[in-house]
Order: sequence, then structure tokens, then C-alpha cells
Amino acid sequence: MKYDFDTIIPRRGTGSLKWDRRTDLDPYWVADLDFVSPPEVVSAIEERVKHGVFGYAVPHEGLEEAIIEYLAEKQGADIRKDDIVHLGGLVPALSLAARAFAEPGDALMTCVPIYPPFLGVHKDAGLELISVNHTIKKGVAGMDWEMMEAMVTPKTKLFLFCNPQNPLGRVFPKEDVIKLVEFCHRHNLILVSDEIHADMIFDDESTPHYSALRLPEEFQKHIITLLAPSKTYNIAGLGYSYAVIKDASLRKKFITARGHTLPEINCISYYAAEAAYRHGEPWRKELMSYLKGNYDLVKTFMNENFSEVETMNMEATYLSWMDFREMKVDNPARIFEEKAGIFLSDGSYFGRAGCCRFNFGSPRARIEVGLEKMKSVNF
Repeated sequence: MKYDFDTIIPRRGTGSLKWDRRTDLDPYWVADLDFVSPPEVVSAIEERVKHGVFGYAVPHEGLEEAIIEYLAEKQGADIRKDDIVHLGGLVPALSLAARAFAEPGDALMTCVPIYPPFLGVHKDAGLELISVNHTIKKGVAGMDWEMMEAMVTPKTKLFLFCNPQNPLGRVFPKEDVIKLVEFCHRHNLILVSDEIHADMIFDDESTPHYSALRLPEEFQKHIITLLAPSKTYNIAGLGYSYAVIKDASLRKKFITARGHTLPEINCISYYAAEAAYRHGEPWRKELMSYLKGNYDLVKTFMNENFSEVETMNMEATYLSWMDFREMKVDNPARIFEEKAGIFLSDGSYFGRAGCCRFNFGSPRARIEVGLEKMKSVNF
């Protein structure tokens, strides 16, 4: 292994959300890696800092070229510079889409459990939330097509999709993505596809990511695809992401709704993003190999020590979903907090009480410590 993922980097006291939100607990919660970013990314940041002037910024040509080349190589997508909408984060983009394409009293639909902001952005636009349960079969998530058809209404205007799925670790196959866009087309819904974890797949050959960018052109007038290097390369704190919107009228409506509600984008983040896309692939491959080892450790541990708990058969991300409902446990995250001193994500925020999410994006020694602390708890 060329890169070091085993060294534990002290983060307490650095203004880290993950580590400093609850200093009394050992954190395995928010989706934040405990690894140093790729050296090329760090170098790019250092070079930009040496300039010494940090005024208002616009994306430089090198970044947009890197994004276009990356999407062509990794996703087989043909996009133009004008298709890209630069953003200061994906959560604001979800809120912006809700405000751009629906009116108060309309509705948006998504499937649960899901990343918590999906369940809150409807409030920004005065919308109704329609949440449909994901199917779970043998630890693999799917779409409940019959229930979606039953619950969609004439007032439903958007579908928020997460692929790869957080927190279920599912990489939805091509046929599911096509079936979903056909559902949206049939009901005249805008499909907002959050693909922030597209580069965090354990095996790109057996479970390839099929991006919404690859859907037929006739559907693109109703599709917004959200992407970012932030999760993969551990640069989320720099606050950069982007949307790809191929249809000009859809893109104009999205941008117009922004108004004065979104902040300026960090001038350093543009250079970090370019370096990640141009030079980060070797690091990313080793990262995913390391995370797969962590996942195997977590999965084996749960099977041996919490056999009644359903843990997902993950295909992507570094966030293990644990379902304690068979054990009649209402809030396992709170129990682990009180009895083991560890901080997990409470499943109720994802739309599924009785579950929790364990972040294994850390050096293996830390994962082993966290699992041993979980083992000490008797339910």
C-alpha cells in the first residue's frame, strides 16, 4: 500500500464537527473520513495559500476541464461547461431544487431511510413530504415500485434520489435507474439524483455506478444530477459541489431560484477539487480497498455478536446501517452512547427509528476499538 490509512490523526480540538460536537464521546457518526486527503490535494491547497490573496472567486478553466474529463472517463457522460452549476454544498442544492420546481402546497417524494436533509428540505419550500420505505431483501435495498405508484399524487413535483444510497450502501443497477426516470417522466416529476458517493464503490466491475447523466437525452429536461469530490477525498469542509443540468431551461430555473440565499464558494475549494479529479485516482483506489477491509470487519463482527441485528450487504460508502428493531430496541444509538461512550447516528433522523449508522471511515485500529465498545453493551 502506497498511502497510509493506519495512522491515527488527532482531530480533537481542531473545530471538527465529528470530534468536537460531543467531546465526551468516541465519534463514529457524521460522514467524515479520519484520513489525510491525497497529497496532491494538500499540495494544491498549499500552492493556492502561498498566493496570499483570498478574494471572491470564480471557477478557473482548469477545474471545469477536469470535471468534464472526469465525467467522460468515469461516467461515460458527455457534458459541456455550460451544463455545470457550481455550488457551495449539496444540501443547499436540494433545498434550491425544492424551491425552484414546486410551489407551497405541492409535494416531493423520496425513499427511506435516507440522508436526513432529504427529509427536511421540503419545509424550505412549504411542501408536503411523501416518504416511501425502501424494500430490504437479504440485506440489499430496493425500490418499492408499487408503493411509489400508490403514493404519488398530482401535486408531487420532485423525486429526491440517492445513488449510491446513504445509509443503505446500495448501488442501484442500471435497470432501476431507468425504471425510476420512467416513473418520474410518467408523473411529470423532476428527478434530483444525489451521486456524491459515486466514487466510493467497493467493486466498480461487479456493481458499476449508473449515473443519471447517462440516461437518454429525452429525459434530461427533467433531471438534475448532483456531484462532488468532497466525501471521497475528505474535503467536505471546503464546501464545494456542483450540479450538472443538461437542459438549458431547467438550468435557468434552478439558477434563478437561488436568488441571494447561497453563499460565495470558497476560493481554495476550486483548486482542491481540480487536484482531486486530476490526480486523486490512485489514492481513491487504495482508500476503497482499505474501506472494504473495514466493512468486512464490521460485518463479521455484527454477525458474530449481534446476530439479531440486520446489517446491510453494502456495495458502497463507509457508513454501515444497523437495524435493531428485531431486538425491540427503540434507540440503539442512545444506548451505545450511555453504556459504551460512543457516538453513532440515530436512525430516527433518517426516517427509521430503531436503527443506527456506524461510520467505519477511520484507521482500522479505531474501528476495532469502537466495535469492542459496542460488544460490551448488553441489551
